[in-house]
Amino acid sequence: MSDSDSNTVDKKRRRMLIAATAAVGAVGTAGFAAPLLISWMPSARAKAAGAPVEVNISKIEPGQLVRVIWRGKPVWFIRRSEETLKNLPSNDPLLADPESSVEAQQPAYAKNADRSIKPEMLVLIGICTHLGCSPTYRPELAPADLGANWKGGFYCPCHGSRFDLAGRVFKNVPAPTNLVVPPYYYKSDDVVLVGEDGGAA
Repeated sequence: MSDSDSNTVDKKRRRMLIAATAAVGAVGTAGFAAPLLISWMPSARAKAAGAPVEVNISKIEPGQLVRVIWRGKPVWFIRRSEETLKNLPSNDPLLADPESSVEAQQPAYAKNADRSIKPEMLVLIGICTHLGCSPTYRPELAPADLGANWKGGFYCPCHGSRFDLAGRVFKNVPAPTNLVVPPYYYKSDDVVLVGEDGGAA
């Protein structure tokens, strides 16, 4: 065997050994780094807790309330009737903030008389802005315990705060602000995604 033949064999062997060493090194690095990177990622439970929630609203009847959970909070969907929407302005003199002037209460696209994207569908976080109780849904008109001026809304049993069917707070109750409208948008006529605004904000 000549010197040139042995050099050729050595170069091939050298390339093979370098490639094998690099491959083993890459596998070892990946084996070490993967558990470390995975430990930094949020768990499935953490992802689910903050993930947007998709809701099919097609079967919600007028006057019906449907609850879902988003970020550990109850979110209410209520399909309002034409009569309910007509009654909303008559509540204005009784309300602490009929214009929803506190910006943090709702996204800009829900800062309107209905506090919603589509007037018939109300979307609210069902937590009283006083001390965090969950108000009860009271859609009936003029019940004995809420008075002749009651045109439907939400009553907090913890301390007596009242909200109309746009989630606006009445005067002279413990709750300081209106109920919060979460970010949401319509993926289609029948599907709402709570937790994202679809670029509308």
